[in-house]
Amino acid sequence: MEVLSTDDFEARIRGSYDRMSELKAFDDTKAGVKGIVDAGITEVPRIYVQPTKIEECVSSCETKFIFPVIDLEGIDKDPIKHKQIVDKVRDASETWGFFQVVNHGIPLSVMEEMLQGTRRFFEQDVDIKKQYYTRDNTKKVVHVSNFDLYSPSVPATNWRDSIFCLMAPNHPSPEELPIACREILMEFSNHVMTLGKSLFELLSEGLGLDPSHLNNIDCSEGLRVLGHYYPACPQPELTIGTNKHSDNDFITVLLQDQIGGLQVLHKTQWIDVPPTPGALVVNIGDLLQLISNDKYVSVEHRVLSNQVGPRISVACFFYTGSLPTTKLYGPIKELLSDDNPPKYRTTTVIDYADYFREKGLDGTSALLHYKIQP
Repeated sequence: MEVLSTDDFEARIRGSYDRMSELKAFDDTKAGVKGIVDAGITEVPRIYVQPTKIEECVSSCETKFIFPVIDLEGIDKDPIKHKQIVDKVRDASETWGFFQVVNHGIPLSVMEEMLQGTRRFFEQDVDIKKQYYTRDNTKKVVHVSNFDLYSPSVPATNWRDSIFCLMAPNHPSPEELPIACREILMEFSNHVMTLGKSLFELLSEGLGLDPSHLNNIDCSEGLRVLGHYYPACPQPELTIGTNKHSDNDFITVLLQDQIGGLQVLHKTQWIDVPPTPGALVVNIGDLLQLISNDKYVSVEHRVLSNQVGPRISVACFFYTGSLPTTKLYGPIKELLSDDNPPKYRTTTVIDYADYFREKGLDGTSALLHYKIQP
């Protein structure tokens, strides 16, 4: 069902609505969604209006689900506790594709400062931010609003601005990082790398592999930190913060503030991921579903827009992104058998990332492109 006003609908019929021109005009400001909000708009511009009402996409949540929370305390000291944690990580990765971790070793003060540093970047003078605004995804630091802004398969622009920082394996020099979040970005990234390697050990054990397996095949080699800024929206029922999608990495470690809005598609229902003080959200990415041959699932999720804001989140993607590499990833041979043949063809990380980026957040999974047809 269309949610466009009568005037907008008639304009489209007459062909007078030039979406591409409006997208380019928005992009040329380099001010992002925040620039529109700062200009004092009271209605969502046409480029952001979703073609169907947001609530029509939501299944009624008749069943109450408890989002999995895993306590990592004592994981290296108690073998029994360690096995219990491995079992919980495996179960959550197979059924939800998502879980939260507490007692993960990253100080609360570091997490809070990372959120504040991200906010400082987006709320500084626009002329300073413009220095980083680019659609060249090969750069180590990229400030952009909607990486898929011009993708023809994406029906509406998302209510979100972002900064992407490639922190590993070839991290930027401090001078390349924005002053507003420079120090905390380096500190937080170091903590997340340590946590990520531990998570990959647990995920390896959950697959029945040696704990070092996923780290040894370089799943933890690359880290891209994405800071997202979702301004308060005057008409959140018309637009969305992030379209439904699954992540194009091995795993994602997410730090979110207390506003909420992140939802996971679980058993055909959209489930809120509750903001939990001190917790980090972990989710399986497409590449881990591919190499685990569907043992672990990369699940669709989205972010709703909100009249309250800004919402700040920091998503840490474990993959090498656009870095050139010839390393091939396919279903892990130790997991295969006559009864469990490979379900995906091999790919490089950059090939997968490029395909994902070109496709954009159009509501379909990039994994389908790599599926071996029976």
